[in-house]
Amino acid sequence: MIFETHAHYDDDRFEEDRDALLRRLPEEGVGVVINSGASVESTRDTIRLARDYDHVYAAVGIHPSEIEELDEAFFQWMREQASWEKTVAIGEIGLDYYWDKESDVQEKQRYWFGRQIELARDTGLPIIVHSRDAAADTMQVMKEHHAEEIPGVIHCFSYSKEMALEFIKMGYYIGVGGVVTFKNAKKLVETVEAIPLEKILLETDCPYMAPEPYRGKRNSSLYLTYVRDKIAEIKGVSPEEVERVTEQNARTLFSKVK
Repeated sequence: MIFETHAHYDDDRFEEDRDALLRRLPEEGVGVVINSGASVESTRDTIRLARDYDHVYAAVGIHPSEIEELDEAFFQWMREQASWEKTVAIGEIGLDYYWDKESDVQEKQRYWFGRQIELARDTGLPIIVHSRDAAADTMQVMKEHHAEEIPGVIHCFSYSKEMALEFIKMGYYIGVGGVVTFKNAKKLVETVEAIPLEKILLETDCPYMAPEPYRGKRNSSLYLTYVRDKIAEIKGVSPEEVERVTEQNARTLFSKVK
């Protein structure tokens, strides 16, 4: 079955049909979903979703663009949630300089990125890393905190194939989603060509980043077949092989998933 490694079903865009859609996913071949926290509210909602649906698991963490609401009390709450059997990762965490240009904001992002890496180390969980327009600083913070000792994935990968190979050397997986199907996705296609299938994870980042032919519409895990098929085309293997290998990759990384 398909293993969805990054979704946001707590998002308001699923308000009207969330329950029906989540219940439908296993019938359509999506066996596991990791719902990733991003803000304080969404991380709390992620835990609730994982409690309500057997095939949904939780990642707890604060996205770099939401760190203004992160404080020590909530950080301690995340630490407590990490021990729950269905909390399988710390994420999504990282750096995002696309929206945040101010040096003091970027410094806070680096601080909380490092703190959340250490939380993962303390709790024995992998990390889900968000990095946008911040490749060098992402690598620097990860090296400062010896993130090569902590398993994880670079979510929604958007950098060069050379950078992907550097992350892979550190033991990281590369998250590939709907962007790989876009006509202008030359850089990501080159990355998929260059890295081993054994280091790729399937993800949607839904409701964002819907693949062709649904680009611009609400995304869901149902569309992962388009990502799977595109990766199969690039790698010259069958879709079934991509599905099998990426599921095994995900189960290796997110080892708490039953």
